[in-house]
Amino acid sequence: MDAAASDAEFADVAAGEPIRSLDPSIRTIWLIKMAGMSVLLFLPVLFYDLTHLFSPDSWLPFGVLSGTVLVLATLYCLAWPRLRYRSWGFALRPEEIYMEHGVLQHVRTVVPLRRIQHVDVSQDLIEREFALGRLVVHTAGSRSSDVVIPGLPLPEAEKIRDKIKRFILEDPLIEEPV
Repeated sequence: MDAAASDAEFADVAAGEPIRSLDPSIRTIWLIKMAGMSVLLFLPVLFYDLTHLFSPDSWLPFGVLSGTVLVLATLYCLAWPRLRYRSWGFALRPEEIYMEHGVLQHVRTVVPLRRIQHVDVSQDLIEREFALGRLVVHTAGSRSSDVVIPGLPLPEAEKIRDKIKRFILEDPLIEEPV
């Protein structure tokens, strides 16, 4: 199947409800988390540079390795949250949740509401400061059974959770007699 046919097929899937983007504050949260990870990567590299400062068998001049890591980490922290934010979208439809995300590998996910076991709204420490939450949808099945929508304003995440909960409680699975 070629890419044009695949995109046309997914256009029909995505046509029901407009795709909503995440809250823009999620970019700042992702930036903070990436900066923290970059610092954890940078410190050992800086330690290596400092311990080999006067070593005659040093394979790189002082500061080249740590400077390179610092520049690459800064570019990563500034560019990646923007790209990641642009690639995220979701829609809550009458019978399903539709999500698309991914910068390098674009993933489109459809979760039938009938397959949902339970729904959580979670926050980490940084998300709490920005009043954002993650909607965690647990589905029936073992492989990739958790679906997460990050970067939702907390009241919106709780509203979506309650809509899904009402659907789960009101819509029993009806089995046809054999």
